[in-house]
Amino acid sequence: MKNGPDIAALASLIGDPARANILAALMGGRALTAGECAAEAGISPSAASGHLARLLEAGLLVVLVQGRHRYFNIAGPDVAEAVETLMGLAARVGLKRTRPGPREAAMRRARFCYDHLAGNAATALFARLVDRGMLVAQADGLGLSAKGRLRFLAEGIDIAALEEKPRPLCRACLDWSERRPHLAGSLGAAIARLAIERGWCRREAASRAVHFSPDGERALLALGATGQEEALDAEERGADRTHHPARRA
Repeated sequence: MKNGPDIAALASLIGDPARANILAALMGGRALTAGECAAEAGISPSAASGHLARLLEAGLLVVLVQGRHRYFNIAGPDVAEAVETLMGLAARVGLKRTRPGPREAAMRRARFCYDHLAGNAATALFARLVDRGMLVAQADGLGLSAKGRLRFLAEGIDIAALEEKPRPLCRACLDWSERRPHLAGSLGAAIARLAIERGWCRREAASRAVHFSPDGERALLALGATGQEEALDAEERGADRTHHPARRA
């Protein structure tokens, strides 16, 4: 008998279609009830209870109890990263659902991947951060340059506090729809919170999809802009409002 982690058992657990659908639904970062998990997986509530029990026992999910209600969620960033990586691998080798859901276009544009942003807008931001030298390769992975730290400090993001968390500050996460990286880690989560708090985007109900306003998407991409580029972008937005006074962010 060989020693080491039993990846076959884990693969079998995640590989069941119903359990895979439950995990995918929970990648939105929101806790769901057993009934909601059943609806997402297209199975009966009794069947969902059995699948949820197995995922809980394996440590892939956690349960939160509030009064008479039980809410299920992904157990942590490592589980979310594994699921997102499998999504990217499945897309790369051509393993896709034959009937895409009605939200696929919106999901590809922007969505939540556990607690950070994914999709076209997120990969565009990642590319900007790399091109401008704000994200740089380090011995232990991906990190912020001095320029990058100053940029996010200017937006009110406490980088020192994020570095104290038990997860990487920056991590490149392969985006399953774009096949390019987006930013994960504690900084990726902080950017997602910033976008929601400032009203740049809104979450679609009962979905991972996120909808950015035109000004909101420009504001997101401006996080990867230099001071001069940001000033020019702000000037363009002001000129646009002058010509279109009814337009709002």
